Amino acid sequence: MNVEINVQDNFWETNVSRSPDKTIDLETWQNWLEIWCDRASADLPEASGYELTLRLSDDAEIQHLNCQYRQQDKPTDVLSFAALEVNFPQADELISEIPLYLGDIVISVETARGQAEKQGHSLTTELAWLAAHGFLHLLGWDHPDEESLTEMLEQQEILLQAVGLSVFAPQETYTTDSRV
Repeated sequence: MNVEINVQDNFWETNVSRSPDKTIDLETWQNWLEIWCDRASADLPEASGYELTLRLSDDAEIQHLNCQYRQQDKPTDVLSFAALEVNFPQADELISEIPLYLGDIVISVETARGQAEKQGHSLTTELAWLAAHGFLHLLGWDHPDEESLTEMLEQQEILLQAVGLSVFAPQETYTTDSRV
């Protein structure tokens, strides 16, 4: 499956003193998202390939986005901006020639670091957990109630296991609604 990922690193590139924590490279993100797209193929519209943007951010930037798009003036861990929320027909020639843009995922590495410490797992695992959460939002998953949140968290765990990671996080820890 062809997946194009644009990783925008606004965290480590602008904060040189934080660079020793950098744990996930572009090739790893690419591999994980290809695996996740393959696993989620039933939830994906038919296309020749898929494209998305992953932005690694700090608390200040994500707080600005959270305020602007969700009217919540506070940092959060992950925000998703799904491109597929608008249902419009696409010409067959476009579907077969260009990748389908799924949307944007923005993760605050600062918040992720604190959550990783609190949960007792690595920053890599927390970033993957948050990316999986954002990815599912891009595919239309949501968690307006406890039942759907439980289903979504289970799906996140499946995605993490598919790339050799695991969280087994308690549900009450991950209740942030990050879908925009």
